[in-house]
Amino acid sequence: MTDLGRDPLPLRGRVALVTGASRRAGIGYAVCRRLAAYGASVFVHHFSPHDATQPWGADEVTSVVDGVRSALADPAARVADMSADLADPAMPAHLVSSAVAELGGLDILVCNQALSGSDGPLSTMTAARLDAHWTVNARASILLARAFADLGRPGRLIFLTSGQNEGPMPDEVAYAASKGALWSITATLADGLADQGVTVNAVNPGPVDTGYAPPDARAAVAARFPGGDWGTPDDPARLIAWLATDEARWITGQVINTEGGFRRW
Repeated sequence: MTDLGRDPLPLRGRVALVTGASRRAGIGYAVCRRLAAYGASVFVHHFSPHDATQPWGADEVTSVVDGVRSALADPAARVADMSADLADPAMPAHLVSSAVAELGGLDILVCNQALSGSDGPLSTMTAARLDAHWTVNARASILLARAFADLGRPGRLIFLTSGQNEGPMPDEVAYAASKGALWSITATLADGLADQGVTVNAVNPGPVDTGYAPPDARAAVAARFPGGDWGTPDDPARLIAWLATDEARWITGQVINTEGGFRRW
């Protein structure tokens, strides 16, 4: 008979690696805290030099890590962290091996890192700009998946894609192309890793208020939501954390939109 009870700590005893968790206002940070609240140990990847070049600036890494640690629900769970530039092709494998060495294994991988800015329309596109986005957003995620698969154990692999398959993304040609690659590869990797017991899914979080939008853009986007406001980082984080649990064991090869009814027309 099926047990209908729910474990309040469904990720107890498991280890998660979340990339791109450099800012307390970001999705990565919210995902780390949700996974910790579900019982997991969490390896936090960050790369503050990227944020330092952006209008919003870099956050205090110690505050990010402490915030994740404060969400730990299992007394036996731990938090560790590492700074790494995922534009370096050697870093994805190094990051995975570091998580395993520090926390004793790896069961969940959330590829949340993304290159922000330095984009534009087709009329200004360059090979260097395309390569930069591909390197961080797509290549690093696929190399992370390879290193995760090489561990030879069951697990959960979750990509963060975007809304490029739902409608146009003006002035974001390089970003849309690189995130679209993750959307496209999800089913292929899910098929390839199914016999190993690894599920592979992607989440499109929709417009999420992480503090990057100027006031006029924020207001224009907010008006496109039925509720009149953006999603919060914890909105996609709840879905991502659930996909990491055994309740989602039968879901793989899917790209799931969590956009709160966002209207593109």
